[in-house]
Amino acid sequence: MLSLRSLRDPIFIQAVIAAALSLSHIHDVAEAAGQAGWKAWAYPISVDVLLAVSWKLMRTRGGVAAWSWFLVAMTASLGANIVTSGVMDLEHPPAALRVIVAGWPAVAFLGGTLLVHRHRDEGVDEVAEPPAEEPQEPAQEPVDEALEEVVDEVPEEPEEADLVSYAVVAAELDVEPVTVRGWAVRGLIKRYPGPVTGRVRVSMAECRQYRASQTVKA
Repeated sequence: MLSLRSLRDPIFIQAVIAAALSLSHIHDVAEAAGQAGWKAWAYPISVDVLLAVSWKLMRTRGGVAAWSWFLVAMTASLGANIVTSGVMDLEHPPAALRVIVAGWPAVAFLGGTLLVHRHRDEGVDEVAEPPAEEPQEPAQEPVDEALEEVVDEVPEEPEEADLVSYAVVAAELDVEPVTVRGWAVRGLIKRYPGPVTGRVRVSMAECRQYRASQTVKA
């Protein structure tokens, strides 16, 4: 979440100004190409949303798809800035500009749909975990001594409702899914078999407890 300190950050202020100018340029191009009223304002919103979604996937997942759609959105934004610089007569825009503007909604819809479904299909919690190494069995003790031992406590397994995916924990604790996976890989929290072979779940209560301990140390 944005704090008052971040709102006074010069870099943040510069980003807001640049975004406002870019939004205005895309609106002017769309309006010049015949998209009047609310439709002219919908164009810069669609460009910025596609730019933000692809950038987020680039940071968290990478991949050719995220980079490709980021370049498409960046090209649309940069192209609008150049067109409004005076190199083109917007009072009489060429037919090619009208065609590009008219076709952009379909391109933006395609890009957004592909990125969203790719993100869901390849969620971090859906990544197959490597098979855990089976612990070696300790040497068997004499039967007489083993019979004398009584197991007083049995480790309690968390309830089924408490076992969730990395993504659910990340959303609850406001962290990245890869962070939760790192806790599990390093043994900071315990992993439990998921409903599908090769997928794991973790205890929400255990994750909250570990997150709280990190906050206290900080």
